[in-house]
Amino acid sequence: MAVGEKIFTFFNEKWEKGNTPIMGAADHATWLGTLVFDGARKFNGVSPDLEAHCERVNQSAIAMGLKPTVSTAAMMEITHEGLANYSADDAIYIRPMYWSKESDATVVSGDPDSTQFALCLESIPMPDAEASMTLTTTTFCRPLLSMQLVNAKAACLYPHNARMLREANGKGFKNALVCDALGNVAETATSNIMMVKDGEVFTPVPNGTFLNGITRKRVAKLLQEDGTTVHECTLSLDDFRSADEIFATGNLSKVTPVTQIEDRHLQAGPVARQARELYWDWAATS
Repeated sequence: MAVGEKIFTFFNEKWEKGNTPIMGAADHATWLGTLVFDGARKFNGVSPDLEAHCERVNQSAIAMGLKPTVSTAAMMEITHEGLANYSADDAIYIRPMYWSKESDATVVSGDPDSTQFALCLESIPMPDAEASMTLTTTTFCRPLLSMQLVNAKAACLYPHNARMLREANGKGFKNALVCDALGNVAETATSNIMMVKDGEVFTPVPNGTFLNGITRKRVAKLLQEDGTTVHECTLSLDDFRSADEIFATGNLSKVTPVTQIEDRHLQAGPVARQARELYWDWAATS
C-alpha cells in the first residue's frame, strides 16, 4: 500500500486501499440505518484522545443494540497500523464503525450476532488556524432520549442535523445554534458549544439530548486547569446572543470561534484563542 492514498479501509480483518464497499443492498443497516461510528483525528503526528473515541464507538454499539467485536486496545492497534500508510504530516480522520448485517425476528431490529466492523482512514486537512463559524437559529431541535438514539453517535441522527445545516446555509450562515425540546441551547448542528461572559466559560449541561463530546470535555478540563472557571448549566438563546465570546468544540475542527450570531458580529476573543492554544499544546504531548 503506497503512501499518498487518500483513503484506507480496514474490513474483514485486512487493510485495503480506497473506499472499500462494506455493505450489500439487503444488509440491515443499508435500509434500516443501524450503524454507529466515531471520529478521531491524527494531526501534527499525534492522535489525541484516540482511546476515548475507540471506547465510545463500543458504547454506541451497545446503545444501538449491536455487539461490539473489537476491544479498545485492538482498535487502537488497528488504527496505528493503518496510519503507517500516511505521511507523518498528513491530517487524517479516523472513523471506526459498527452496523448490523442481518435483522432479528422482528425485521426492524438488527441481529447483534451479525454485527460488522470497519475502520476508515481518510485524509482531511485540519481547518486553517483563523477559521471561524457564523450561527443562526433553527426551527428544528435536538430530540430527547425518549424520541431518538441520542446516547449514541449514530448515523441515523445526522439527516436531522443536515436539515438544520441546510436551513442555516439558506439564511447565509455556516451553522445553527440548536435547542433541545425544552427550548434550552444544546449544541450546534455539528459540534458542542461554549460561551464566555465576564471572563468565565459557560456551556450547556449534558441533559441527554446531545453527546458530551470528548473534545468538549478535554477543552473544559484544560481551561479549568489553566485557571478559567467553566460552568455547565442551562443556557438560553438570549444568553448566547449577549455573550462576550462564543466558540465551538468538536473532533473535526477542535476549537472554532464564532464571529457572528444572527445579526450580531463578534471577535475571535482571548478565551477562544486560549482554548485552542491549550488544546494544541496538550495534544503535542499526549
